[in-house]
Amino acid sequence: MKIALIVAVSLLVVAVIAIRSGVLGGTRPADLGVSNSRLKPPSPTRNSVSSQAALYPDHPQREYADIKPLPLKHGAAAPSLQALVAALQSMPNVKVVEQRPDYLHAEAETRWLKFVDDLEFWVNPARGVIELRSASRLGREDFGVNRQRIEAIRSAYLTQP
Repeated sequence: MKIALIVAVSLLVVAVIAIRSGVLGGTRPADLGVSNSRLKPPSPTRNSVSSQAALYPDHPQREYADIKPLPLKHGAAAPSLQALVAALQSMPNVKVVEQRPDYLHAEAETRWLKFVDDLEFWVNPARGVIELRSASRLGREDFGVNRQRIEAIRSAYLTQP
């Protein structure tokens, strides 16, 4: 009994250390960004959302992943991305890791388990919107976290001047 308790506590300590050190953060995908006017497709499992999901009609998660893009502010990329950066900076555990005149990549980290989700935003000049994608690096199910986060970002973004 005593040995089992020691083993259980030891495993718990190792698990906590591994989690806190970022083992569940995963690795940044190499194929992020815009290619042929498209962000990366939605994940094949229920752990992402994308405003471009309709571009993949046969995708197994097209309906689950579908989310509206962000409107441009003042009809232009620069003030829109400025407002988006301000909105992202107001969100806990979200950091902007790449910013270009028409593209933004941020990472969101969960508080306790340190899972990392990649958030991408691209100003689509043809549609006059900010296309977006948010996806978990690990796991098959996000329980709606990416959608909830994007909707919180949308709210924060829309309140920016």
